[in-house]
Parts: sequence; C-alpha cells; structure tokens
Amino acid sequence: MQTPRRRPLIAVPGRFSESASALRYKALVNAHALIKGVYDAGGEPVTILPVADPGTPEDTLYEDVAQRLAFADAVLLPGGGDMSAWRYGQESHAESDAGDNLQDSFDLAVARYVVANKVPTLAVCRGMQVLNVSLGGDLEQHLPTPHMNQIHTITLDATSSLTPSIARNPQVSCYHHQAVRNLGKGLVATAWAEDGTVEALELQGAEFWIHAVQWHPEDTVASDLAQQALLKEFIANIPLV
Repeated sequence: MQTPRRRPLIAVPGRFSESASALRYKALVNAHALIKGVYDAGGEPVTILPVADPGTPEDTLYEDVAQRLAFADAVLLPGGGDMSAWRYGQESHAESDAGDNLQDSFDLAVARYVVANKVPTLAVCRGMQVLNVSLGGDLEQHLPTPHMNQIHTITLDATSSLTPSIARNPQVSCYHHQAVRNLGKGLVATAWAEDGTVEALELQGAEFWIHAVQWHPEDTVASDLAQQALLKEFIANIPLV
C-alpha cells in the first residue's frame, strides 16, 4: 500500500498587528485566506515569529534565520506594509509608511536564505518587493495610479513557467501602491499590468521553484481556478525528503 505524501511544511513569516479580537496583546498574524489557500492546495502553513535584537548584525540574523527555517520544506513570503526606503537607497516618499525595522530585516534575511539554499518559494505582494530588494533591486515608492482594491488584467510572458497555471484567467486582485522598479540580480519580469507595472518575477536559471507575484492570490482563490492552480503548482514543486 502506497504511503500518502505528507503535507510539506511551509514557513510563513508573521505580520505584527497591534490588536486582534480574541487576544489581550499585540498579535502575530497572517491572512486566513492565504494560509487556508495553501492548506487547501496540500501544504501545511506554519507562521514564524520575526525575532532579533535591535542592531543585530546582518550575518548573525541570517544565521538565526537559517537555523529556524531548517525545518521548512518551502517558504511563502506574504504581503504586508511598506519597507523602509533606506533599505534600497532612497529617501522616503510622503506616501510611504515608515516600515518596521525588525520585519524588514527578518524578511530580507529569509529572502536571501531561500535563494542561497534553493528553497521552493512563493512571494506575494510585499514578498515580491522584498525578494527584489534582497537581490539589489529597488522600488517605485508610490504609483501615479495605485493598484488599490482592484481586479485588473495582466499580460503574461509566454515563456514563464507560471503561464499554464494562470493563463486561463489573467485577471488578478491587487492591493498595493508601490511596485518593483529596477530588477534585482538574476530576476526577470514575467507579467505586467496594463500600465506597465511588473506583476510577476522569476529567478532566471533557478534550479528550484521560486516565483513572485504582485497580486494577492488569496483574494480570489476560493472561486478562481487560476489562483488555486498557482498554489497547487507551488505545493507540487516542493521535494520532500
């Protein structure tokens, strides 16, 4: 009798929240729709706490992340708030959030870890921006027309390995006012909005599954077969040992 494939463990960095209805303290959260989408696709999402002392050297933080993520079969870098502009060499725009130093440091260390160790990864919205910055890219801090609360059409590069998964419905749900500008080392754009905004990235020549999307698959995953296919493709490309 064939043993069923175990669910791959997906590490998902948590997001800080000042409150949650069922708690008396600050919360560490992830979007229910996103982690349920991962679970429904066959994964086991595990929220991880960003931890570091103020002023922790980058190398030390990276080593800590490497130890803590050793259990994970894959990583999902979720959406969230703006990164601090100094992280990519810019002065802060008036419309940009100040960012959270711990969240930024931890997410960037996670992004560097997955690339260095060939860990299957899906990066969503802020996660895509984090991946780009971790590889030396930068961001447009405020779009002339922000993509807030809108479903819009994207154009997919025919060479992208994501194309079969989402080509059946090139409509995506977006919630962002920032976007990738200059691409990080090794990244290539594979999808664009009608105004030219980059909507997806791939790591050229990667020997593992790593994709980044600017949209939020969790917004429509309950009814959109294309977003379900995206998450299923992610899970299916996680090797288990």
